[in-house]
Amino acid sequence: MPTQSSPATDWPGKRLGLPQQGPRSIARAPRRLIAVALDWAIATTISVVFFTSGETVLERLGASNPTATLIAFALLQVLFIPTLGGSLGHLALGMRVVPLNSGWIGVLKPVIRTALLCLFIPAVIWDRDQRGMHDRLAGTVLVRR
Repeated sequence: MPTQSSPATDWPGKRLGLPQQGPRSIARAPRRLIAVALDWAIATTISVVFFTSGETVLERLGASNPTATLIAFALLQVLFIPTLGGSLGHLALGMRVVPLNSGWIGVLKPVIRTALLCLFIPAVIWDRDQRGMHDRLAGTVLVRR
């Protein structure tokens, strides 16, 4: 007779067939938060350099364009997830975005994931596998490399 595992012995990703630790295990929250902060810093830099004016860096930072920053963030996500397997922040912190089914992630899943991520709320609603709603709806999972 098969036994049911208790929630105390489960780990994030177990229901998805992912290991508890190591490569392909679910990327945990601290690493994910640092990665998104790094991605946002890169997008802000792009916004300040190309879409603001001012004589000093502080003037330019104070006049940063939030719309340009959000667009740069989204474009970086959509560009790098299908080509490199993750955003620059993901890659720097040893993570990658993979589809639940095997194979190439394609273009549509990163677009859906990014659109929901830019709305913010879906990214902070997690399931018991520590997947944000943006990953669930896109059919992706953020794992360790």
